[in-house]
Amino acid sequence: MVSNSQVDNFHLSFMEDFLPVGMAILDRAKKGGASKVFEGLSSDNPMAKLRGEGSASAKLIRQKLDEISPGLGNPAFEVEVSETPPETNYYYSSDYDTLAPILRRIDDRLNLIKSHLDDPID
Repeated sequence: MVSNSQVDNFHLSFMEDFLPVGMAILDRAKKGGASKVFEGLSSDNPMAKLRGEGSASAKLIRQKLDEISPGLGNPAFEVEVSETPPETNYYYSSDYDTLAPILRRIDDRLNLIKSHLDDPID
């Protein structure tokens, strides 16, 4: 029996590795036959070269497959999401002790300004 993760891994590998290479080989064969397929494959990494050539065609095929069934062309990845509880200890007594007198002074000055604005001009 094949596990689901093995099938998912095969699907991902097929869509990202084999499909672009296959599309490049197909495109080369259409353009010039067998001789065109083997042209330039004596380089250091012929698979990477083919994968690069076929990536645009493979992307189009994956998009069409996703239109048929989402995740068929571009496999979905499993992710683990966890929620980090927010910190609840925001109150620090030293911060309050420093801030409280400043806020009282600001409040007193705002009240003083308000009282001057409320007084009628003589």
